Amino acid sequence: MVSNLLEADVERVLDAAFAGDDEEVVVVDPSAETIAALIEAATTREDLPPMSMLAADSELASVMDDFLAASTAADLVADETLRIRLLPDDVDNALFVSPSKLVVLVSADERVAALSTDDGEFVGEVFETNRAAFDDAAEYDLRTPAISRVRETMAAEIDEATRDDFDALLASVEAARGADAIDEVTASLLVAAKNDVLLYDISKWGEDIGIASKATFSRTKTRLEDAGLVDTEKVPIDVGRPRLRLKLGDERLRGVDAAGLADVATEMLSSRS
Repeated sequence: MVSNLLEADVERVLDAAFAGDDEEVVVVDPSAETIAALIEAATTREDLPPMSMLAADSELASVMDDFLAASTAADLVADETLRIRLLPDDVDNALFVSPSKLVVLVSADERVAALSTDDGEFVGEVFETNRAAFDDAAEYDLRTPAISRVRETMAAEIDEATRDDFDALLASVEAARGADAIDEVTASLLVAAKNDVLLYDISKWGEDIGIASKATFSRTKTRLEDAGLVDTEKVPIDVGRPRLRLKLGDERLRGVDAAGLADVATEMLSSRS
């Protein structure tokens, strides 16, 4: 049986295509939009089977440049909900295949057509072919730390208030979807400044967890200082040079919640670019 599903966005196609009870779905050559939708769906739904994704490096890079998407994907990989490998060759259309169903996505303008079949013999052959191709493909090196580990370690090594602000700021930036001025290092430093955290502590945490090196944290701190977003004050220690406590710089940043902090910081950084 062949059925056609025509939907305005990928997520609705996924809703219609994968509401079954298969033990695995192989996803071949998804677009960046589809990859992002799959990551989102895998975190919000319980009816999707584990996914083996065979994707082009360029499409993966487009999605994984976003810290929240990449760190969420890292959680899914750690939980064995998602496996990612590199597509060796281009294919004509993106497809999703499980032992019981084949779905081919065809994009046209701003719409997506999902052409599906559940013909047992044909679907079985396509699944085995693509499952073998996935097994033979090179692993994708996802270097971003899992978001659950980021949250847990920030709460434990910095404090829970900073972790809560970090979550809220990232959610605000994600919802805006337009401004790319606030990356994960900038977000970490801003919430650290909001909570009077030492630069040494936040940069050591960031390097240990795999977000960025201490040098990257230091360079970003200097950029934020130059833009007037953060200040520092010296904190004497028993041995060695004083350490720097991060403080919010501009008056507009003080006394606002994390979402407000993101809005003002984005505006200030954008005005300098």
